[in-house]
Amino acid sequence: MKSPVEIRLHPVRPALDARPLKKRVGLIILATDHTTEPDFQRMVASENIGVYVARIPFANPVTPDNLRAMQPSLTEAAALILPGEELDAICYSCTSASVVIGDAEIEAAIQAAKPGVSVVTPPLAGVRGLKALGARRISVLTPYTVETSRPMADYFTGHGFDIASFTALGLDDDRDMARISPAALVELARGATSNDADALFISCTAVRAALAAIDIEKAIGRPLVSSNLASAWSCLRLCGDNTPRPEFGRLMTMPIARG
Repeated sequence: MKSPVEIRLHPVRPALDARPLKKRVGLIILATDHTTEPDFQRMVASENIGVYVARIPFANPVTPDNLRAMQPSLTEAAALILPGEELDAICYSCTSASVVIGDAEIEAAIQAAKPGVSVVTPPLAGVRGLKALGARRISVLTPYTVETSRPMADYFTGHGFDIASFTALGLDDDRDMARISPAALVELARGATSNDADALFISCTAVRAALAAIDIEKAIGRPLVSSNLASAWSCLRLCGDNTPRPEFGRLMTMPIARG
């Protein structure tokens, strides 16, 4: 029988960095989400910014009632992201649920677990992105049904935007929304953008619009703001990263606009 391997205990504790990465972004996403995590890994994560993810239960179809049902899970999800440690921002990555639940309610639920953290919701990030681009009259494209799209229209008009056109694709399963190809989104964006709109907003964190941002902007001749583009842009700016990233479209070259 072999004798046990001798394990030598190093006599000096190694020096520890304050953080493994300088900045930390929490991301709360739906259990069914295929898109947000890879988008944030591509657009936000770096050698200086870590992205840390928690998933919460969600049951399709995408209806106002099912969206609202996620609210009780937000505090627990936030608490599970690096417990006891501070984050620079937390994004709740669901546009339609943020509209239905309300930005203030989401912020309160997340800050119950992470006091004082900056909270990002996709619709409010979209508002700030559109303002940063100087847009006032907008076109909106959603993958949702008319029922789920109606609160979205009310949200943007409530924030002072004039809606030139609003197009809904009629889908009610977020997994199907994630399957719309980026190439198809370019053509859908072209058809959904009014000639007198200052910009196009594409809603839904499941939709892969960020992958097609440059092509969409070329096709429509004006800026694109999508849910994940706006959320990623907000998180980067909250982390103090103001590096222009024109490869992701015009929004990613802009400073953040508050209010």
